[in-house]
Amino acid sequence: MSTFLYGGHVQANGIRQHYLRYGGEQPGRDAVVIVPGITSPAVTWGFVAERFGAHFDTYVLDVRGRGLSEASDSLDYSVDAQAADLLAFVQALGLNRYSVVGHSMGARIGARAARSQPEGLQRLVMVDPPMSGPGRRAYPSKLPWYIDSIRMAQQGMTAADMKEFCPSWTQQQLQLRAQWLHTCDERAIRESFDDFHRDDFHADLPSIRAATLLMVAERGDVIQQVDIQELQTLLSNLEVVHVPDAGHMIPWDNEEGFYKAFGHFLGAPVHP
Repeated sequence: MSTFLYGGHVQANGIRQHYLRYGGEQPGRDAVVIVPGITSPAVTWGFVAERFGAHFDTYVLDVRGRGLSEASDSLDYSVDAQAADLLAFVQALGLNRYSVVGHSMGARIGARAARSQPEGLQRLVMVDPPMSGPGRRAYPSKLPWYIDSIRMAQQGMTAADMKEFCPSWTQQQLQLRAQWLHTCDERAIRESFDDFHRDDFHADLPSIRAATLLMVAERGDVIQQVDIQELQTLLSNLEVVHVPDAGHMIPWDNEEGFYKAFGHFLGAPVHP
């Protein structure tokens, strides 16, 4: 049986924010807010949210400029604005105790929000966040990979077309991405990609007080061992877990390994 409840919109931080809700309230357990990556509308994380919904009151957020959330030629697409969106979102929905699970860009949004030590935030999970920044090595993915696929999606693309960009994905995953990728605003993607390199993610960590888990793709090229060592010096309570047989898009590569990696960190296991 599906745990999906509904999709909705809320006016928060001055914009329309769209979200999907799964599971509903679970007595004694904190809510979970999932913040996807740079070109992942909320709906593409639905298969993950279905599992989370069996254990937690789960919300998947459309980051501004993606999916059904607000986008415009003048909207601020900075990490600061996206983090403020997240904090305003949980406040608007009245989530008194919650955890944030952010993937890639979403992990950096979660860290920026957690830096302000918001009341109610209990745990932060950073899933393979980019290690790039001022004076650091570049993010391994290249901007044209995103822009070319978005422009194709705007013209109309098939799952077969999308397979050129995501060769290891299932047919269902390819179809969903081909259907929704056109909702990613190109300027939003450019700004977020540029922020991978000009925004200092590492500076956020020393101010984080919430329990924090770093999830690393074992065969990915985003996070290296030297990065883990540096992050542990910046955030002394950082827990680290590796997911085997997975690249950067961890739940797409090893879904069960992704769930297992959480252990009891969120207060209850996601994996059976």
